[in-house]
Amino acid sequence: MPNTKYKFNPDSLSFDRVKLDFKALFFRFLAYFTGSILVALVYWVIFAAFFDSPKEKALKREIEQLDIQYDLMHREMANVENVLDGLQKTDDNLYRTIFEAEPIPPSLRDGGVGGVNRYESLEGYKNSKLVVETATRLDRIRKRVYVQSKSFDELIHMARNKEDMLKSVPAIIPISNKDLTRTASGFGWRIHPIYKISKFHYGMDFTAPAGTDVYATGNGTVKSVITSQRGYGKHIVIDHGYGYTSMYAHLSGFNVRVGQKVQRGDVIGYVGNTGTSVANHLHYEIKLNGVNVDPVNYYFEDLTASEYERMIEIASKTGQSFD
Repeated sequence: MPNTKYKFNPDSLSFDRVKLDFKALFFRFLAYFTGSILVALVYWVIFAAFFDSPKEKALKREIEQLDIQYDLMHREMANVENVLDGLQKTDDNLYRTIFEAEPIPPSLRDGGVGGVNRYESLEGYKNSKLVVETATRLDRIRKRVYVQSKSFDELIHMARNKEDMLKSVPAIIPISNKDLTRTASGFGWRIHPIYKISKFHYGMDFTAPAGTDVYATGNGTVKSVITSQRGYGKHIVIDHGYGYTSMYAHLSGFNVRVGQKVQRGDVIGYVGNTGTSVANHLHYEIKLNGVNVDPVNYYFEDLTASEYERMIEIASKTGQSFD
């Protein structure tokens, strides 16, 4: 049924049909159109508040997958960190001990990365905290891997030089000492033969006839050849590298010159009784990084386990040194 409007005419006492002009029709259309828009907008707001669009559903699924991937990434990074911890402990406590090298300081391994605003571009988003934490952790792992790789490069270099190092360490008795009978006085507190007071003896004494050959105990370079009427008398110092030096004192003569390269077992001088000495003997010292160490611990190229124990026993029983 058409929507037709009528108006009562009092003159004719009848209903006349109302005819709308264009303006009225336009405003009526505008009113209906505006109302429809408002109703549609209300429906859209309600729908959007309680229902997700296909695009929103896809984005949420993507975000869930990203959260899962971040969680898996953190677990993998934790595994990598555990492996790095194991490598670092092995590096510091085994490899560097073998090569007599100082461990890498923790401040270098775990040092910071980047600048103040390194992660500024990652901030300002809903998940910025998670992303920044992940990026920071990854950068720290990269730093630790880099430091460890450099450490292994250094260890490889040390391993290549290990053979040379083993040849250079002073590791034999400096004179012929069959049956260990020439072992006279060891490292430690001894009675001085001249002053008759207790004095620390920084080396080992070996008795032998004047002119007995004295051997270089490791490869190295002759650092000094000194003649003196006091103290050590005629004596030689050899620099073996790797922090080691050895000294041969109270000699009667020399067979080397300063700067000469020597090999383990080379004859460098001859036993004597020069300087502050009371009998023909050799006073022998080893220093590691400038500190005197007990030579008896370095005869591993000459002595068996039983001979080593016997030498320690002989050296420790001697109450008086020869110099």
